[in-house]
Amino acid sequence: MQDQYALLVLTTCPDNDTAVSIADALVQEGLAACVQISAPVQSVYRWQGKVCVETEVQLFIKCHTEGYDALQQRLLSLHPYELPEIIALKLDRGLPGYLDWIKETTHP
Repeated sequence: MQDQYALLVLTTCPDNDTAVSIADALVQEGLAACVQISAPVQSVYRWQGKVCVETEVQLFIKCHTEGYDALQQRLLSLHPYELPEIIALKLDRGLPGYLDWIKETTHP
């Protein structure tokens, strides 16, 4: 059985409207306990053989491992990028009550 823990999922969006739309859907649907939307960030990356420099908006998504697969699929369906950044980081330390809240607030 897979270990159960909270995750911090990172993704970037092309603009604030897209970020708000994705964040709202994930929280409304119970796939994320909380989504924080950052100020614009500058991204430098290689895509299809070219170096690109873009202004993006970072999302910090808190979920639980039990619902990660559903969150990832929904994020892919909502995201406008052909290949969005979706990185999940294990949260193995934190305020126990907060980590419990993430699990209690989200569902698969």
